[in-house]
Amino acid sequence: MGAGNMGGAMVARLCELGWPVVVCDIDPVRQQQALEAGACLADTPGTAARALVADGVLIVCVVDATQSHEVLFGTGGAAAALHSGQTVMLCPTIAPQDTEALAAALSSQGLDCIDAPMSGGPARAREGSMSLMVAATDGVLERHAALLAALSSKVFRISERVGDGARTKLVNNLLAGINLVGAAEVLALAERLGLDLSTTLDVIEQSSGQSWIGSDRMRRAIAGDLAPRAHVTLLEKDTRLAVQAARAAGFAGPLGEVAASVFEQAHAAGMADLDDAALLQLLRGPRP
Repeated sequence: MGAGNMGGAMVARLCELGWPVVVCDIDPVRQQQALEAGACLADTPGTAARALVADGVLIVCVVDATQSHEVLFGTGGAAAALHSGQTVMLCPTIAPQDTEALAAALSSQGLDCIDAPMSGGPARAREGSMSLMVAATDGVLERHAALLAALSSKVFRISERVGDGARTKLVNNLLAGINLVGAAEVLALAERLGLDLSTTLDVIEQSSGQSWIGSDRMRRAIAGDLAPRAHVTLLEKDTRLAVQAARAAGFAGPLGEVAASVFEQAHAAGMADLDDAALLQLLRGPRP
């Protein structure tokens, strides 16, 4: 369910490895890409679910909890067409309570759930080196170990408690957001100080300030390449959810809310549909 940047990369990898894949996506461009990769198409989530083998896995790779609920339990949803013994794998970054609610609804129908948010971007998803943070019973994970290994060489078994994958992803993505805001801020400062941005980033990449997301995004930003691989709205959502989870746990850190507010500012500045590398453009302001 969902063959966008990450889902489409997963589809291409699975097809390349010989796995039979059926794709449901509302975007005709994504549908065509899935066909070219070797997948079959389904017009509704329910149709896709009916194509699953007895021990098959329905991978949900949409944007948020609302879309996840819709493809599973909405009109023409997949859950009604699934059978006991089949499994739903939830990959979106959503609130832990939403993961738990979806898993409980699936369990009431005798369906297993793998809480499996992912990280690393489309290129890593395509080559099978993205991170998967999985939470499910040992039995469910062992039954689908071959699929998980095909998707990722970095499968982290978080716990048996569904929701812990979501919690881990929020912690990870909050740090990613903090690191990205920090990288954009220091390069904006470097520019004001009259430094060459590419040379400055060369230094940072080999020094104590290095971060993967800072290097990845700022290289593109310096080149003026803001074609969306990861829209601003994604880390806006993820940092917001992480801050909400922190508040619910009674934790108040000094940086999370600040980072979340910067993504909100980027959205308000009309950058929602740009790559999140656009934070450099936001923070540099008018050039001297």
